[in-house]
Amino acid sequence: FFYFPETHGISFRIQISVKEVLDTDVLLKLLFHLPVNYPSTVPDISVTSDQLTRAQCMDVREKLLEEAKKHLSEPMVHDLILWVQQHLKDVIKQSAAVFNEKPTLSKVTEDGIWMLLLNLDHMRAKAKYVKTVEKWASDLRLTGRLMFMGKIILILLQGDRNSIKEYLILQKTSKVDVDSSGKKCKEKMMRVLCETELQSQHKRFQTFEVKEYSAPEELQKEFETAGLKTLFSEFVSPLLK
Repeated sequence: FFYFPETHGISFRIQISVKEVLDTDVLLKLLFHLPVNYPSTVPDISVTSDQLTRAQCMDVREKLLEEAKKHLSEPMVHDLILWVQQHLKDVIKQSAAVFNEKPTLSKVTEDGIWMLLLNLDHMRAKAKYVKTVEKWASDLRLTGRLMFMGKIILILLQGDRNSIKEYLILQKTSKVDVDSSGKKCKEKMMRVLCETELQSQHKRFQTFEVKEYSAPEELQKEFETAGLKTLFSEFVSPLLK
């Protein structure tokens, strides 16, 4: 068990082997984060596997979250693990063709540049918070956008993988905002929507900019211009509903 007091919940990793999916054993790594009000709230789940593509891992995660909603108010982690062992084959059957492909050149990206998409719940001390994010991005040579659209706050970063990891640590452990009584506090309401290697169809941002958008269409255009249409539809669209 890994316990992170600053996120007020418990996080733990589980590795399971699912037998003979597509003629091979698949080792799945599941990371569950149980919020304080679990099980009346679904856990946050992350799925990774060396044998599956990122798209397949995302499919498995989506299905697990759907399944979790059926078990609200009862402890569900054990049931979710059993469910994934029984249904993994069905979930990834649709993408069996992808599974058998040899790695293509599109997987090999320039200098192994990574991309991170974060969602923040609020910024009480906005001016100071924005300055801090700009400074971190500059110090770690990260490019991208800090985006405001209505109540939605997104941070999209691109850069060296170690710098991205370093940024995440700073974001989680520094006192970046103030609480309702004006005291400095850490970021407790951040969600990592996506962390992935930059693909050939994605455009590199040359700078880090802070932008405000007045309509969802403007925000969507920003993503589409950068070749990030899928990222928008998978992770940002649900926030706009």
